Amino acid sequence: MTKIRLDLLLVERGLFPTRTKAQAALMAGKVRVPGKDRPKAGDLVMRDAPVEVLADACPYVSRGGLKLAGALDAFKLGVAGRVALDLGASTGGFTDCLLQRGAAKVYAVDVGHGQLDAKLRADARVVNLEKTHARDLDPAAFSPRPDLAVMDVSFISLTMVLKPLLACLARPAAVVALVKPQFELEPKKTPKGIVKDDAHREEALTRVRDAAAALGLREAGVIESPLAGAKGNREWLVYWTLR
Repeated sequence: MTKIRLDLLLVERGLFPTRTKAQAALMAGKVRVPGKDRPKAGDLVMRDAPVEVLADACPYVSRGGLKLAGALDAFKLGVAGRVALDLGASTGGFTDCLLQRGAAKVYAVDVGHGQLDAKLRADARVVNLEKTHARDLDPAAFSPRPDLAVMDVSFISLTMVLKPLLACLARPAAVVALVKPQFELEPKKTPKGIVKDDAHREEALTRVRDAAAALGLREAGVIESPLAGAKGNREWLVYWTLR
């Protein structure tokens, strides 16, 4: 009998609708495979291998929701009743997390299009602002103004999007950003998109924190992401307040 990647097997058996959701559950430790302490998406297993999916496997449309949930819990940051802006929404993991925690409205902003999960596109609380570049945010597009912003952007530095973001927020406001070191550093420090040097990781985080402070943001907390990023990169979530 042939072997197959574990994430593909989970989809093939109908346990998850997409590989992305299967991978999210695996990263969250919500899939059990006999003989494997911490099964990974790329593990090759027999097609008839026994697998167990825990009942609470990835409650969000993508594993990004697990990252934000970890931050909201760590920072004791309430979401209920708030108007939020999700910058770099993509599939909508952050947006889904915000809605499940009671957000009244979420502006889902992304430079791409057609990525937001169908469940979220159909939710009346979601304003889908696709094909919108972070640097081109227009304050007039947000009514009412959000008092909470969350960010998960790729292929651009957070230092380049903080200023246009802040122009769109109400006062006071809270900001939570996922810091991805591979997008904050020069290419020579990120071979194959991977940041291996602890000093470089610290440099990336410091750049973002300094840029935020220069714009008047007050740092209220920072944690390492509960899940690793692409290619195993370590990431951080930073919480700021804005007055």
